[in-house]
Amino acid sequence: MSEIDPKIEALVPDWMYLPDIAEKWGVEVTKVRNMVTDGTLLSARRGENKVLMVPTAFIGEDGPVKGIVGTLTVLKDSGFSEEEALEWLFTDDPSLPGTPAQALNENRGTEVKRRAQAMAL
Repeated sequence: MSEIDPKIEALVPDWMYLPDIAEKWGVEVTKVRNMVTDGTLLSARRGENKVLMVPTAFIGEDGPVKGIVGTLTVLKDSGFSEEEALEWLFTDDPSLPGTPAQALNENRGTEVKRRAQAMAL
């Protein structure tokens, strides 16, 4: 992904560096980088040095948060760009309530994926 859009920057509250994710999960940083490359995790280049980072909301204790991989696949298959997917995941939805990213972290992934699929129709 290219440099992050200021609108997305304002929506996403916390980010993690790839080496920090690798350390948390006990894996090599190349594994995390491959997850970014293959679309399993979304990332953005941030800060002065344009360092690749992943939203903390996508990072579980020992892997991606349950439901994020499937949701990202549905959004990608629906034609969402990475920025559009980030925007959707971090935009408040009063009917959930909260953001789709929050719902995934609260183990409400089925509802999030259902909404993502409905947008594709």
